[in-house]
Amino acid sequence: MAWRSVMITQPARLKLEQRALVVEQESGTVRVPLEDISVLVIDQPQVLLSASLLSACASAQIAVITVGDDHHPNGVLLPHQPHSRALKVIRAQLALTLPRKKRLWQAIVQRKLHNQADLLAQLGHASAALTLNHLAQRVRSGDAGNAEAHGAQVYFKAVFGHGFSRAQTRWHNAALNYGYSVVRSALARNLVAYGFITNIGLHHSSEQNAFNLADDLIEPFRPLIDAHALSLIAAQGAKPPPELSRTDKAHMVQILHEDIRLHRGEAPTAIEHFSVLAACEQMVISLSQRLFDECLTLDLPARTLKKPAEDGDHEL
Repeated sequence: MAWRSVMITQPARLKLEQRALVVEQESGTVRVPLEDISVLVIDQPQVLLSASLLSACASAQIAVITVGDDHHPNGVLLPHQPHSRALKVIRAQLALTLPRKKRLWQAIVQRKLHNQADLLAQLGHASAALTLNHLAQRVRSGDAGNAEAHGAQVYFKAVFGHGFSRAQTRWHNAALNYGYSVVRSALARNLVAYGFITNIGLHHSSEQNAFNLADDLIEPFRPLIDAHALSLIAAQGAKPPPELSRTDKAHMVQILHEDIRLHRGEAPTAIEHFSVLAACEQMVISLSQRLFDECLTLDLPARTLKKPAEDGDHEL
C-alpha cells in the first residue's frame, strides 16, 4: 500500500523513469517508486513535468495536489474509476435511502464531537469537553438538532479564544485549512479508487462541490488535524508570520503519517492503530461495505498519544 507523501517546494523538473518519480533540482536528483507514493503536492510554480508522468500517477492512484498563488491547495488530479466493480458501487451509492444517509451522518457527527471533546480534555478545558460529550450523546438521525454547529461554537472558543472565527484571514486558519485540504484530497483519492461518485454526499450536497462525500468523511478527522496544527501554532508564539512557510506546510502534510486509532464499526469495542493515510482508506472501505449491509456501522478515527510515524513525508 502507498505510504509516502512527496511535497515539491523548490524549482524542479519531474519525470518518469522505470515506474519511479524522478525529481531533478539544483541540489541533486531523487527517485521515489510510484508504488510508494500516495500524495504528491506541487507547491512551486517553477516545476516542469510531463503528461506521461501525470498519466502514470493516475494509474498508480496517486493524488496530485496543486496550489494557487496564495500557496493553498486549489486542485487535485485523481484516477478515473480504477475500481474493478465501480458500477456496482455507484448503483449501491445511488440507492442509499435518506434514512440510511442520516444514520451514517449521525455516526460521523457523534465521532467528531467525541474527538473534539478528547482534544479539549487534553488541553485542560474539562467543562467544554463535558459539554461536547453530552452533545454527542444527543445527536439524532441526520443531526436534526444541529449539534455539530453548536459543538463548533464551544470548541473553537475554547481552543483558540473567544475572539477567534474560522472566517478570519489569519495564520491559524491558514494552517488548519492546509491540513484539511491535504486530508480531504487523500479521502477523495480513496473514494475514487473504490468506485464512489465524490459529488454525491451523505449530508453535504452543494451543486458546486465535486467532493461532497469527502467533505462528509473528513469531519471526524478535523479535530485530529487541529491537534496536529496546535503544535505548529505553539511554536510560532504570540506573533506568527504573515503566511505559512515551506516548513509549516511540510509539517501539516505530515499529518498523513501521524498514528491514530480507528474504532472498527463491526466491533465497536475493537480499536486498531493506523496512520491517518491508512485510516482514510480503511474508512472508505468501511463505507463501501456499508452500502451492501445496513446493519454494519462505519469505522471512524480517533486520536492517540502515540508519536507520528517517521520518514513518511518528503519535502523536495
